[in-house]
Amino acid sequence: MDRREFLMGAGTALTTASMTARSYARIAGANDRIRLAQLGCGSRSEGHVHMAHLASRTVPLEVVAVCDLWNKARDARAAQVQQLFGNRPRTFQYSEQMLALPDIDGVMIATGDFQHAKLCTEVVKAGKDCYVEKPFANVLSEAKEARDAVKASKQVVQMGTQHRSQPYPLAVRDIIRSGRIGQVVHIEQEWNVNEERWRFVEGDTGISPEMLQDRSMEWKQWLYGRKSGLREEDTDWKRWLLGKPDRPFNPHQYLEFRLYKDFSSGIFDQWLSHGSDLVHLWTDEAYPVSVVSNGGIFVWKDDRENPDTCVTAITYPKGFLYTYKTTFGNSYRSFSRIQGRDGTIENYGGEGASLFITTAEGGRKEYDPWDAGLVYTKPPCTGPADDHQTQLSVPGAPQANSLGPDDDDVGHILNWLRAMQDRREPNANVDHGFSHALVCIMATDSYWSGKRLYWDPKTEQILDHAV
Repeated sequence: MDRREFLMGAGTALTTASMTARSYARIAGANDRIRLAQLGCGSRSEGHVHMAHLASRTVPLEVVAVCDLWNKARDARAAQVQQLFGNRPRTFQYSEQMLALPDIDGVMIATGDFQHAKLCTEVVKAGKDCYVEKPFANVLSEAKEARDAVKASKQVVQMGTQHRSQPYPLAVRDIIRSGRIGQVVHIEQEWNVNEERWRFVEGDTGISPEMLQDRSMEWKQWLYGRKSGLREEDTDWKRWLLGKPDRPFNPHQYLEFRLYKDFSSGIFDQWLSHGSDLVHLWTDEAYPVSVVSNGGIFVWKDDRENPDTCVTAITYPKGFLYTYKTTFGNSYRSFSRIQGRDGTIENYGGEGASLFITTAEGGRKEYDPWDAGLVYTKPPCTGPADDHQTQLSVPGAPQANSLGPDDDDVGHILNWLRAMQDRREPNANVDHGFSHALVCIMATDSYWSGKRLYWDPKTEQILDHAV
């Protein structure tokens, strides 16, 4: 099936689905069972099903269908659903087939980064609510199209940026809004690991336990010498490309798409999406003024295209700088730091970490560390007592730590499910998704072009000169 045939068939299926979808005048109430479907059945979808199962203890729901181009992936996800929910879901290879079902209320998207926006558009036009993983999009025109489709619909769409539903990031937002640390002047995030992400992917049966343990192997020999568990006849390669330029079948690009620039920006799409979304949550900002990026492949020379080390510097309309940095060659003490004129909030750990402290250190009374007499003789240090450093505590929330909740935090999906019942906006709405996607797109474009880029909020265009 070529792209044109697919679009014609999809259009017919979507029209049918829109006419036959359950009337939202009778949308699931507090005691009605919500029926979910999974679109994309890789490792993140495994987390989606797990979250849905946890949520089913609070909100009545079931997973009734799964869809993936690859037969092994959809069979694995169907088996997980049967194990957790006790029912065998219907399985589909193509999204338009599944979306034509009248008894699906919501669809959870966990496909490749470059497919999220297009499939979200398809889902809402089919009259289904949607939970879509980050990044919302990595092409600006697709981000606009998906955002506009959601806003033109009556569907409840939740972004997979789960930190908007977690107590500690929300408490940090409230501290900043209170004025306790004064005007924010700089937010810095450094989230590091010492591993070859995202080279190993679940389902690639060519990876042996010995290979997982041997980090000193010749990576090029490994890359080209191994056999993948994915065969071309078991999927639909041209459909998977979803409008990208045609090329020969490549199982490693299919399974490890985050390493290849046509399909993902890697670090920017995966982690800056979360990082920038937290910045937007904390500061009530929605778009940058300018973005400039740098980096390269310094550690994992395994024919990946996206950087294993990168940094981006972003300015915002309220007048502060946001810097984000990641390296895959050293995992030392990831952190986030919010610097205000009157104090500082620091987070210990990488993406999702919940261990925050608030201190007056760095504020106006310490205009210069030398003159203020700030002398530290042994690390780690807590700072002078009269700076009143306090660790953030949220009543009723889990104990804070430098790891925080994992990606399968049930609170975020529960927020979506309850928003579906009440027909209201969820915590991470489509505007939030557009905002983080814009930052990631500009950071990526700057990295590849070597230019500082600017955003024009009136025309919604990325420019190479200041507005």
